[in-house]
Amino acid sequence: MQSGRRCGNPAVLECALPRHAAGAIDAPADTADAPRHCPPAASSGEWPMTGTAGPNTVIPVLDLGPVFAGEPGALEATAAELRRVCETVGFLYIRNHGVPQALIDATFDAAARFHAQPLEAKMALKLDDAMQGYLPYRSSTTRANGLVAVRKPNENEAFFVNPERDPAKPANRWPDSVPGFRETTLRYYAEMEALARRMLPLYARALDLPADFFDARCDAPLASLRLTHYPPVEYGADEYGIAPHTDSSFITLLAQNPVPGLQIRTQAGEWIDAPVIPGTYVVNTGDVLNRWSNGRFLSTPHRAVNMQPRARYAIPFFYHPNPETSLECLPTCTDAANPPRFPAQTVGEYMAWFRNSNYDHFRAKPAATAAV
Repeated sequence: MQSGRRCGNPAVLECALPRHAAGAIDAPADTADAPRHCPPAASSGEWPMTGTAGPNTVIPVLDLGPVFAGEPGALEATAAELRRVCETVGFLYIRNHGVPQALIDATFDAAARFHAQPLEAKMALKLDDAMQGYLPYRSSTTRANGLVAVRKPNENEAFFVNPERDPAKPANRWPDSVPGFRETTLRYYAEMEALARRMLPLYARALDLPADFFDARCDAPLASLRLTHYPPVEYGADEYGIAPHTDSSFITLLAQNPVPGLQIRTQAGEWIDAPVIPGTYVVNTGDVLNRWSNGRFLSTPHRAVNMQPRARYAIPFFYHPNPETSLECLPTCTDAANPPRFPAQTVGEYMAWFRNSNYDHFRAKPAATAAV
């Protein structure tokens, strides 16, 4: 983005952002359709970001150590707590997850080094039809969010890594000039897939199903690792790092990083910050599990904004069941008084609809089966 232009808000005499020490100069340049406004040091209501988030008073922390250690009764006790969280909040932190911090740090570093490349190098790996590769800055719009009418693109860029287990499918696309990038991201991908699989019995028991219920339905999961870069920008009206949305996943695993930015919407409609808790992962239920459970487990709206004077990176892992798995309502989530609410689509069908709705790369292609 360009710099050197004055802030789009002419009423701002002193910008509140630390990096704009000389006032509003050096703010990102306005564009014809989206002038950007710096938040004034003494706000008089001009700051266009609505729904300012408050502190976290809702998101609980679950300790997975006893479950993973096989302690007697730990699976049932933790599953009961998970059930409560998924039915009331939809977001939680997990600790004692077993993922090496050194690998998490290396993956954040790999993300930063990838996005530091010249645009030409990244565009050579532009997102393909297999949904892998580079998603350019401001080229996704969160249209399929079920919350608000979003028309402006997200203020982020990303790189997608998919599994490489099937030689018949297109291989991931890798940069030539980022040493160790492929090895690090594939190692991290494998670690995330293993963690998600270790958590499946918890979700099964939380839904009153046999502990191994999801195992065969997730033995070739349709998962994706996204390395996202949120540059420091001043958000205009209805602009976000990523707009309010729910995830398409079964669950999403998000490693912590020093730059905050995740916000979730409570059941009361209040936006709250999800503070950084070192050594934990943020885990949330996605639309796939919400639909599968007939709405019993919440898929909670959330958004990301980078209000810091430095770049924010995120490395979410989106875990889905096998693409051919049917999302027919789970037997423990329906009865005569609570009939199935959603069609029995496959995971692959639902994901095709979600992808075509939200990514510009696929907008001109034939529409997939509609989600209801």
